[in-house]
Amino acid sequence: MLHTAKVVTRELQRLSRESGSFDPSRYFRSADGLGFYNCGTAAMRALARSIYLEHRDEWTIQDAMTLADLLIADRFLETKSVGIEVVAAFRKSFTPALLNRWKRWLSANHSANWATTDTICGALIGPLLVRFPHKARDLARWSTHRNLWVRRASVVGLLHLARKGEALDLLYENARRLHGDDHDLIHKAVGWALREAGKADPARLERYLRARGPSIPRTTLRYAIERFAPRKRAELLRVTREGNRQRT
Repeated sequence: MLHTAKVVTRELQRLSRESGSFDPSRYFRSADGLGFYNCGTAAMRALARSIYLEHRDEWTIQDAMTLADLLIADRFLETKSVGIEVVAAFRKSFTPALLNRWKRWLSANHSANWATTDTICGALIGPLLVRFPHKARDLARWSTHRNLWVRRASVVGLLHLARKGEALDLLYENARRLHGDDHDLIHKAVGWALREAGKADPARLERYLRARGPSIPRTTLRYAIERFAPRKRAELLRVTREGNRQRT
């Protein structure tokens, strides 16, 4: 497996391009220690797909995870992504026990950026919870975790279910716990999650915002109301503005 990890590194190095006008600080608050091959998402996914096709008849999901454990710890964003994509290709073999292993990736800061965290949520956690919805309750504890990326995953990891109109009670519970968080990456994630919940039940989202508006950070609120009509957005901003001033 170490050999395959080295192959991934060599191939990404071969695919790497000059950064040109790419400025990591525009997308990541702190890019210190985070490396970029700048090879493009399509090339990265093609590499992951080639690894899966080469080994799919001989590997189990545990083999894929062994490789991913090596790749996720690499400092380069694309290397982490290859590991996640290879595991995602084995999604039919996901088991509930994998959720805690992915949480360890998050809490160990192997995903110490929003892009890797959200990819773990979208490619791994979300599909697992669709297959095993009872495991979604585990994310309630994640919302109070000391680690920023675990807290972010407590709502982003629920998006697959929320889009199906499921786990909405849990999503709103986690959102309430996170309104007091002082990190803007949490404010944005919660707003995104509420917006997705609103697609399934817009009336419930509106009731929630009217009732909780004064306690909701403005960034969260603005993300959450994006799907409402312009007049409704303006009204919700107006009725919550005074409460937010008092909160500030």
